[in-house]
Amino acid sequence: MGTLQGKTVLITSGGTLEKWDHVRGHTNLSRGTMGCYLAEAALAAGARVLYMHGYFAQLPANKDKMRTIRFEGIEDLGEKIRHAVQEEQIDIVIMAAAGSDWVIDKVYDQSGNLMKEAGKMPSDEPPIIHFKKAPKILGQIKGWQPNVTLVGFKLEATDDEEFLLSRARLRMQTANAQFMVANSSQSLYGGQEPHWIVPAEGQPIKVIGKAEAAKALMECLQQD
Repeated sequence: MGTLQGKTVLITSGGTLEKWDHVRGHTNLSRGTMGCYLAEAALAAGARVLYMHGYFAQLPANKDKMRTIRFEGIEDLGEKIRHAVQEEQIDIVIMAAAGSDWVIDKVYDQSGNLMKEAGKMPSDEPPIIHFKKAPKILGQIKGWQPNVTLVGFKLEATDDEEFLLSRARLRMQTANAQFMVANSSQSLYGGQEPHWIVPAEGQPIKVIGKAEAAKALMECLQQD
């Protein structure tokens, strides 16, 4: 019996899908591997798991022992998290999902005419797509529910450990999170890249691989 017994852990996993029309859209390379490891580790520690996953994300092997909710775009994900933390007793939120940085603002044809949503954009000529900045969900969660223990992820395209850790600490401060998991973009292409568990107080813990990072994070949460 793990020491997360009686706790409910909300884990977000996979990439968001920002639709251009009803059949096209943009996403990212996140497949939900880390989210699956986190969900299994939380379950093994005795927690109730609410697994929110992207459209193309993997599902944990023990998904039948968890509650699963699928999200689509970043705004949909934010709304589902807000509803969960405000309407349920959520003790821990782990934001492992890879959210979009940009969402669709307006779409024009080649003549500059605004294209209205109509199921599927014509394929005769490429559209002109205007993007706008996506909302940052991590920084809103404590405003929705101040009492949750919040864990964020910070991915950077760098091999500079000090830079990565400084960026993770900055994100942790702005989001008022208790932990950040920092990793480089190389982790998108393999399962044995280094990860750092960065606490709000104390020294970072370096672990190798996604599975070990998930276990190390759960150990930290059990002690928190």
